[in-house]
Order: sequence, then structure tokens, then C-alpha cells
Amino acid sequence: MDARIGLQVGVLHERDVPGAVEGGADRLLLATEDGLSPDLGAASSVLREADVPVRVVLRLNDSHTTTGGEFARLVGLGHEFAALGAEGLVFGFLDRDLEVDVTTCRALAEGLPGVPWTFSTALDACLEPARAWRRVAGLPGLDGVMSAGSPRGAAVGYDDLLALVRSDEQAAALLVACGGVVPEQVPWLARAGTRWFHVADQVRPGASYRAYVDPGHVRAWRMLLDS
Repeated sequence: MDARIGLQVGVLHERDVPGAVEGGADRLLLATEDGLSPDLGAASSVLREADVPVRVVLRLNDSHTTTGGEFARLVGLGHEFAALGAEGLVFGFLDRDLEVDVTTCRALAEGLPGVPWTFSTALDACLEPARAWRRVAGLPGLDGVMSAGSPRGAAVGYDDLLALVRSDEQAAALLVACGGVVPEQVPWLARAGTRWFHVADQVRPGASYRAYVDPGHVRAWRMLLDS
């Protein structure tokens, strides 16, 4: 396994791409500021601009659930993002009991064969995290899970997240640590086996989404992970 720890940078549009790539991002995650799927024009612009892998969010409403009516749209959108050049996708759905909706996630993954994907931070909203991690682990095509350990972010969930990856090698291998992870938390998560970190507002001046991704901010994270 490659010893390099991956850095994923969240982007909103093509103007974020140069800073992310110049700073040393290994992969980009494209979504709207609300965490929904971008339109095809925005996705096409980012994918043309980027020379690193890009994963695109598949999510059509602001909840963690989806409907039968949305499902066909999600499959179609996934195929369109892949055709535009997306390396993979990001999605994740829960049922009404706040458990992983394995049936929907499996059906969507099987509807997009050969397309790798990351389970979204919807997992952090599950009432039983340990059970949720067990349920996602066997889903087809899954190669990552975005988590901060809590729906309130890494500031709250870090201790639980660290305990998880220390006790579960499979979770450590899948984890994409996110949700406002700060530099002080990185060494401990990395030593426990975390192989990917996601940054978003941390690499924007003033931590503002009104500012574009800054290459110096990204480079600081790249240097931290390389150290």
C-alpha cells in the first residue's frame, strides 16, 4: 500500500481548482456549498480544469434520505458525471430510523458498476455508529467513508473517531477524516491508520466560502501529512 496519506480538497467551482492542485491536493470533492450535486455545467468546468482525480457528490435534497422518484435521477446523474470524467462519486443515504439505507446504497452502487465511491458524512447522523460502519463495509464499489465522528464535526467527534480507528483496522482503512479536522488531530489519526483527510473551509482565507481555495493553505496541509 502506498505510504502517502491522501489529501482531498473540497471545491465549489473551477476557480477553486488551481489553488487546490497547486497546493498538492491528491483528489478533489465537488459539491455545492449546501452539499448537493452540482449542475452539469459546473461539473464539466471543474473536470476540465483539474488534472487530479475528482469525486462528485450525488445528493438531490438536503436530507439524508432519498425517494424512489429521485433514484432514477441519481443513477442518470452518476453516469453523466462519470462520462464527464469524474473519477468517482460521493453519496450515502439513511432510512427513517437513522440507519444506513443499505438497500438504496447498494442499488445505486450496482446501477453505477465500476465507479468507485465514498460514503458521505450522512453516516455521522446514525444513532448507532458502530453498527453503521459494519453495514457500509460490504457495499459494492465502496472505498472510503467520510466521517468526523459526530454530526457536529470533529471538534465534538474526534475522540470517538480516534477510538474507532484504533480499534478497527477496516474502519481506519476506509476513513476519510473530515468535518473540520485541525492539524493537532492529524498525527494521532494518521498513526492509528487513517489514510485520507478532507479539508474544506480550512484551506480558504478566513475560512470563508466566499474566498477561493488558497494554494498556500493547501500546501501547509500537504506538508503536515507528508511529515
